[in-house]
Amino acid sequence: MSMSEIMPTIYLSIVSFFAWIVSTLAGGGSPFVLIPLVNLLMGAASVPPVITIGMFFGNAHRVFLFWRDIDWKLTAWYAPGAVFGAILGAYTFTRIHIDGLQIVIGIFLLISAVLFELEKSPDTKNVDNSASQHDLNNSDNLNSDNLNSDNLETKLTALAIASEETRDSQETKESGESGANEIPNANQTETQGQLPKPKFKLEAWHIMPAGFLKAYVSGLVGTTGPVLNPFYLRYGLLKEQMIATKAAHMTIIHVFKLITYGLLAALSQEQAIAGLAIGLAAIPANLVGKYILSRMSSQQFRQIVLAFMAVGGLWMLWGQRDLFLN
Repeated sequence: MSMSEIMPTIYLSIVSFFAWIVSTLAGGGSPFVLIPLVNLLMGAASVPPVITIGMFFGNAHRVFLFWRDIDWKLTAWYAPGAVFGAILGAYTFTRIHIDGLQIVIGIFLLISAVLFELEKSPDTKNVDNSASQHDLNNSDNLNSDNLNSDNLETKLTALAIASEETRDSQETKESGESGANEIPNANQTETQGQLPKPKFKLEAWHIMPAGFLKAYVSGLVGTTGPVLNPFYLRYGLLKEQMIATKAAHMTIIHVFKLITYGLLAALSQEQAIAGLAIGLAAIPANLVGKYILSRMSSQQFRQIVLAFMAVGGLWMLWGQRDLFLN
């Protein structure tokens, strides 16, 4: 192979590496970066097969990395609709190509991002008020104790003795524990009140029709963006759980799309090589992304996901701007 034939693969590998890192931190979205590049290097007809190969290998690697965080109940409900939708969408792609669907998806993502950002539950609104009331009660108790210095001195002495005994008891219990258990996980220290709770929570079975539509449209236009992220957030998935479960769902979609593309002879050797370049670049990128993700709070992750949903919606609308202009 000549250098001119190798360079597109190198470009795809480099760009894919950074796209997969961003995708891990934002709950998806790497196709937003890769689709324009594949379109530029290989043409629009190559986008769905190439992206499908790359997404299959990249998400399969994520499944391996985040295996313990997968929500299998949700996945069991997702699989039937997604399999049927992926096969039907890939078949329809060989007959027609519908770009206008991305306009609907873009609008949906924008609206969802705005609604999630504006939504506040009663639990989160009352967190600060509860804390303030607790502080006031403590202050009143201290003022009452200060009226009698003898009682205060007696209480402090008893408290110091009890604290010393408790510390000695805890040191004895913790002496046999491993060092890993002594370091608290950053995620475990977060309280539920720090994250807005959705006003209604979706059930696992609701994802079956959503998975069908997602897979079908994905087979038609190559990507649907993070269109299911609103569902995952409503269901209660965050950080590693969302990344792991979504990766399992994407792997299911893409494996059946690949089989259909292959059976319908809609996949060339050049497209297979380009897709492998995208997928292999995901391996080191997923490792880097997992490291960074473990050091993010759930609130930070949620904000990034919402921001990327909005950006993805705008990107899809911009990509179809010719339909508005014409």
